[in-house]
Amino acid sequence: MATTTKTAYTVEQTVELVSAYTANPTQATVELFAEKFGKTLKSCIAKLSREGVYIKKAYVSKAGSVPVKKGDLATEFQELFKLNESEADSLTKANKAALTKILNAYKEALKTLMAE
Repeated sequence: MATTTKTAYTVEQTVELVSAYTANPTQATVELFAEKFGKTLKSCIAKLSREGVYIKKAYVSKAGSVPVKKGDLATEFQELFKLNESEADSLTKANKAALTKILNAYKEALKTLMAE
């Protein structure tokens, strides 16, 4: 690993980093330029963020899927079942796994009905 210094990025470094990252927005690109410029990984990410080009990694659950918030599930229930605001809000206190199972079962039942 390269030694890091507390020097600012030159205009040339910024242009090179931004153009390389824009062409290939991966962690490997950031690591390559951190090594090349003698900067930390966080420094390169911060620079790319300030330049407005950094793409934050999407959060995924342990199962590898994008997590869904209970509020989003409640909103979906509200739309499907024409619930009022307080009825939908009360769903956010329910168990997330149960809400997900109910919603998925309902959607599957709808698909079955539509197919008939």
